[in-house]
Amino acid sequence: MKNLMFLILPLLLLMSSCEDGIALFSIEDDKAMGAQVAAEIANDPSFVILPESSNAAAYAYLNNMKNQILNGGEVKYANEFVWQLSIIDDDATLNAFATPGGYIYVYTGLIKYLDDASSLAGVMGHEIGHADGRHSSKQMQKQYGVVTLLQIVTGGEPGALAQLAANLLSLSFSRSDETDADNRSVQYLCPTDFEADGAAKFFEKIEAEGNPSPPQFLSTHPNPSNRIENLHEKGAAVSCGTELADPMINGMTYDQFKSLF
Repeated sequence: MKNLMFLILPLLLLMSSCEDGIALFSIEDDKAMGAQVAAEIANDPSFVILPESSNAAAYAYLNNMKNQILNGGEVKYANEFVWQLSIIDDDATLNAFATPGGYIYVYTGLIKYLDDASSLAGVMGHEIGHADGRHSSKQMQKQYGVVTLLQIVTGGEPGALAQLAANLLSLSFSRSDETDADNRSVQYLCPTDFEADGAAKFFEKIEAEGNPSPPQFLSTHPNPSNRIENLHEKGAAVSCGTELADPMINGMTYDQFKSLF
């Protein structure tokens, strides 16, 4: 432990950049934490990751969508983070999430629930926004403290990494982080073929159905009605396309994409 602290303290001195008064990991630290959590998820039998080798068309569709978002010139860490995408085979879960460093996970339940490509692109943009805004890193630092978190990531806390992964998946973002991710989604989708405020359509469907248990990543405050209004206002303010947009991707409609699962 003593030797580990000699390694950690210089890292802390190097972390001179601050956001909201919180010392941040370096970009490499974000990527390291994301890679560690991705490895935990891959080895956790409760997560059934569809292999790309036998789901090539589905991954090509989603990666095309992801790349349109990343190549629009609006994602700050588009070239620094890994942005690796995985599909979780779970039809009962309406969810998606992204770890620090840009590991993106999309559940088949979410894919089947949504009605068009812009809705999914809006949700993907929201999750990319959390990673690009480094929201998870800030929240985890608040929860663990920088020293403890670095010990976990560098292997100095045996058994703690699995708990870190579990906590990351159940992480609740602040009001400002959720609003920021929503706004980033609009900003990211603006240069693409998708509706800039596509994420609002998910909220609208949830509200229309009176879903008593909306997915956690979209149910936290501010409430869905406020987020729908904010997304539409943001789309209008940046003068982006907000009309129905359900473009074909890799020669497939969204319905054809959904039928792959």
